Amino acid sequence: MIEARSLTRRFGDFTAVSQVSLSVPAGSVLALLGQNGAGKTTTVRMLSALLSPTEGEAFVNGYDVRKNPDAVRACVGLVTDVPGLFEQMSVPAYLDFFGSLYGMPTSMRIRRINELLEFFELTAHIKEKMVGFSKGMKQKVALARALIHEPTVLFLDEPTSGLDPLAARSVRELILELKQTRRAIVLCTHDLDEAERLADTVAIMRQGQIVAHDTPAALRAQFSDETVVRIEFAQPCPLSLDALSTTDGLHNPQFSAATNSALENTLLTYRTPAPAQLN
Repeated sequence: MIEARSLTRRFGDFTAVSQVSLSVPAGSVLALLGQNGAGKTTTVRMLSALLSPTEGEAFVNGYDVRKNPDAVRACVGLVTDVPGLFEQMSVPAYLDFFGSLYGMPTSMRIRRINELLEFFELTAHIKEKMVGFSKGMKQKVALARALIHEPTVLFLDEPTSGLDPLAARSVRELILELKQTRRAIVLCTHDLDEAERLADTVAIMRQGQIVAHDTPAALRAQFSDETVVRIEFAQPCPLSLDALSTTDGLHNPQFSAATNSALENTLLTYRTPAPAQLN
């Protein structure tokens, strides 16, 4: 569980985060939405005990981020917007190094490394140094690093950034799976649709403050007079998009991959000014 009360961080005369209060129970996802510079990353760094608050207090699994930063770091997994890898190492050696830092025994490290290599489809690259990896592959390694010790709290700063559609969907599925295992998750994302699909609550940040905090449906109703309609098909149906594109009153129809589908173009999303009547 994550609890923050009036969390504030100043850098000299500049206030990066001001009076942020939030709560993330176990088994739920909070999405932080906001433009670059809104204060999302600074908030996450304070909650993960990487940056001390100027004012306010925060607790992670009951540990005070000021008084017990080591205990906080031991129970959280963090993916930052910059992977920050040791690129001259191989993936197994890198993950083994971080597993040892968390005090994991050798047998547990081997098991977790094999699980993560398979999940992120990195098995074919186990002998390569990470310096030659693409951005998407580096992001996969950063996610594996965050999950190596099976943390109960996760902070994910743009975790699908740079990933191909299949890998991005796998990460989203993983987030939903981790939520079911009673983990508390904070997700920073610019993707409103991703936040709606994954988060129980959304906090919108602007200039270091939370300006709106509610469920995705409530925020959508508050800030938009349009209804979002999503239709999931068993098979790709591209002709539906052609028909909707020429229909009056339907805005921005587009296909994407459904969360639990291995097929592309199975989730149709569009907006309409009035509640849709579907037969």
